[in-house]
Amino acid sequence: MIIVTGAAGFIGSNIVADLERLGRGPIAVCDWFGSGDKWLNLAKRSIAAFVAPERLIDFLNANSTAVRAVIHMGAISATTAKDVDRLIELNINFSVNLWDWCASAQVPFLYASSAATYGSREADFSDHDDLASLSQLRPLNGYGWSKKAVDQIFAARVAEGLPTPPQWVGFKFFNVYGPNEYHKDDMRSVISKVFDTIQAGEEIKLFKSHRPDIRDGEQLRDFVYVKDCSKIVCWTLDNPTLSGVFNLGTGKARSFLDLAMLVRGRLNQHASIEFIDMPEAIRAKYQYFTQADVSKLRLAGMNLEFTSLEDGIADYLDHYLLTDDRYR
Repeated sequence: MIIVTGAAGFIGSNIVADLERLGRGPIAVCDWFGSGDKWLNLAKRSIAAFVAPERLIDFLNANSTAVRAVIHMGAISATTAKDVDRLIELNINFSVNLWDWCASAQVPFLYASSAATYGSREADFSDHDDLASLSQLRPLNGYGWSKKAVDQIFAARVAEGLPTPPQWVGFKFFNVYGPNEYHKDDMRSVISKVFDTIQAGEEIKLFKSHRPDIRDGEQLRDFVYVKDCSKIVCWTLDNPTLSGVFNLGTGKARSFLDLAMLVRGRLNQHASIEFIDMPEAIRAKYQYFTQADVSKLRLAGMNLEFTSLEDGIADYLDHYLLTDDRYR
């Protein structure tokens, strides 16, 4: 049995879809579903067990001989989250508890870190996972800090020779987009937001640049298709000697203007683009460039050809956003 936490969420539900596609069941899912539509992210899947997060350790103990891996994607993922005590409890302590269980049971442990750990950096996105390198990172928000804290705790345990899971891998996801992100509301990808704007017949709004060396709309991000992310997580399970923290992005930054024009072109629409002032509150800390350094992942043997932004947007729109059934 493979356990996936955050399984009804964006990346988690895509991982469940790929595990099922590859015949890696049975799959037990751990998440809170609430009263919204998150359940639709898993509606097409065959699930062996549904477990609430507060009951997960008991479930693991009761099924310890059957568990083959724990894939931990569950977290408060909003970069705007302000309740630091809740971030500590759910993002840090829950992750550490799962690490401890996997170390004791000798079960592989894969977890979500984040590119938010890099803070305001616009260069040197190297995924070094030693304590000295991690200590140099300066996240800009509580979410990024919580992910850095987890990476540091695990790195310290490895450095001290304390018990570890037989395989442990953290994924620093960059700007992920794709199907099953709809419940994220304002935290959805810009692609999803631009699509909705165009379909509503409204003007596309992008931030102006407030740097003289960068034109409006030319701020760059590493946009990575969620299907590539889930494929790489599944690939990791097939490489049990691989451990460490790895960037997960395409390694090719693209501009927000590129993105908007690609969505507009795919819809064959001519929505105008307006550049608006960036809010003062975020202007001083705004990143104008992110791009994953994926050389470490490549050296580990990962040879997936990442989906281009053009092909990713085409697949996302044609097979999900423009259909009656948007869910993977």
